[in-house]
Amino acid sequence: MVAKKKETVAKTEVKEEKKTAEKKTAKKAPAKKTAVKKEAKPVVKTVVEKKVSKTAKKSLSELKDVVQDTETSVKKEDITIKTEPKAVEPRQPKKDKFGRSQAVGKKKDAIARVYLKLGKGKITINDRDLKDYFPRPVLQMIINQPFVVAAREGQYDVICTAIGGGLSGQAYALRHGISRALDLFEPELHTVLKKAGFLTRDSRIVERKKPGLSKARKRFQFSKR
Repeated sequence: MVAKKKETVAKTEVKEEKKTAEKKTAKKAPAKKTAVKKEAKPVVKTVVEKKVSKTAKKSLSELKDVVQDTETSVKKEDITIKTEPKAVEPRQPKKDKFGRSQAVGKKKDAIARVYLKLGKGKITINDRDLKDYFPRPVLQMIINQPFVVAAREGQYDVICTAIGGGLSGQAYALRHGISRALDLFEPELHTVLKKAGFLTRDSRIVERKKPGLSKARKRFQFSKR
């Protein structure tokens, strides 16, 4: 009996030893697998890094080429801009086949069409002489102002047709038209006439009358009773 017990104990010990050995081998096997995996990862990274570095080098080289091309083009454009200044052509006089310059002048409701040509200083308005059409010396002085400012008195003949407004409005319209015609006949006089204010159209007009009022803003007298 004792011998049998010893055999069973020995058998159980052998079985336990086998189990422990199997467990140890099982633990060691996955460690090997993980080691293999850990070793494989860096290899993949190096391959990817090599590919990325090659593509990056190519892209950087292409970008450098593009930047150099743009810089050279910009430099060429700057050179062309500096070497080619803008040439301002002088204004040419505008005349018709009869050697006249024509222009339109306006003031309030008056409109004057002016024909200007070289002559002895004769001014006719609606087939009438200047002194006959404008008897007031003040209006005659206003009409002759462009010639006085430009130092061209008695050098041009003026033929004009005036319509609308009153005599003072037509006189200012005629001055405006003569100034414009002079500017077309001799462009060199532009600055002189512009400074004097003869080339700008006076846009002031009479304000219209409102209903219920005696004038544009004047009211009737108020009666309390």
